[in-house]
Amino acid sequence: MTTILPRRTAALLAFACLGLGVATSAHAQDKNVKIGVLNDMSSLYADIGGPNSVVAVKMAVEDSGLQAKGWKIDVISGDHQNKPDVGVSIARQWIDTEKVDAIADTPNSGVALAVSNVVKEKNAILLNNGAATADLTGKACNANTVSYSYDTYMLANGTGKALTKAGGDTWFFLTADYAFGKALERDTSAVVVANGGKVLGDVKHPLNTADFSSFLLQAQASKAKVIGLANAGGDTDNAIKQASEFGIVAGGQKLAALLLFINDVHSLGLKTAHGLTFTASFYWDLNDKTRAWSKRFQEKTHNHAMPSMTQAGNYAVVLHYLKTLEAMGGNPHDGAKVVAKMKEMPTDDPLFGKGPLRADGRRLIPAYLFEVKKPEESKYPWDYYKLVATIAPDDAAKPLSQSDCPLVKK
Repeated sequence: MTTILPRRTAALLAFACLGLGVATSAHAQDKNVKIGVLNDMSSLYADIGGPNSVVAVKMAVEDSGLQAKGWKIDVISGDHQNKPDVGVSIARQWIDTEKVDAIADTPNSGVALAVSNVVKEKNAILLNNGAATADLTGKACNANTVSYSYDTYMLANGTGKALTKAGGDTWFFLTADYAFGKALERDTSAVVVANGGKVLGDVKHPLNTADFSSFLLQAQASKAKVIGLANAGGDTDNAIKQASEFGIVAGGQKLAALLLFINDVHSLGLKTAHGLTFTASFYWDLNDKTRAWSKRFQEKTHNHAMPSMTQAGNYAVVLHYLKTLEAMGGNPHDGAKVVAKMKEMPTDDPLFGKGPLRADGRRLIPAYLFEVKKPEESKYPWDYYKLVATIAPDDAAKPLSQSDCPLVKK
């Protein structure tokens, strides 16, 4: 008995190891991927994300070339209605029932912060592009979430710094009353004060409000040189239109659209939007590669719109995600493991170029200070922006030395 038992044990161990090896090999060869595009499909953020974000993600799937190599990649979509509880419910159903590996887009910072917690709990992935709050790569960061195209730190240090240094040293904020607006006001206020300016006050407005009159009157009465619009999408459009009706800019105050998308400018028209200064990391007409991709995108969309910064970001991050899975030899269905590999691999795409994905989940890319053209300066359709300045990648993202992300080792 003393000689048989070790042999049996050894045989069992060998069998177990063989079985584990077969399982691991089969797991590594899994070439099934499911991506869920979660955003606002029907309300104030539908133009900057919406169905056209799904188009961008499907273009990334096509351009990855993986389907021709035998991969099965499914893309589904859902409308979070700008409600965190709805977003969380969809995310849980997708991950638990639909077997979704990665959730993309998530405009609305309140929704994104909630979904980020879900993917951490379920070990899935959040490929954020729509939500602006820098907290996703700061105090609320986790090993399952990345943020690609922009954040409130970038917006504040672009537009806020430029306008304050140009003489706009007193500010009043119109702020969307939820996580995104508060983060954008917080980060911009810090930049204004750091550059010698002063914040005279603020007023919070409900998300997706139609009437800005009382809020604009408070801003006008403040006598601030700059009225900072810490909102986005339809809220920004409505605020700018109604500010024009009130004669605020004509009266000498300047509007700072702290987050402006090309879809907003298209909706407003150059007659209303010209002169607005803002920060972005993408413009369709920036170079030959962005033009070529954007024209392909435009042909595929139902409304023939040029891509927003977030739609471009969805393409870029999904392309990098798929390249990472290919480099791993298959889909391990392990969110933290895949995100760790995404951070190891250098990013490279035709829209944002090359750049690292940092430990905190923030992609390092340049940002650009733009000004909206006057009507007579526009030479062809969607020719809306003038490049004022380029912001280096290291200046567009919060330094890791100042990060409060628990993943960052100081």
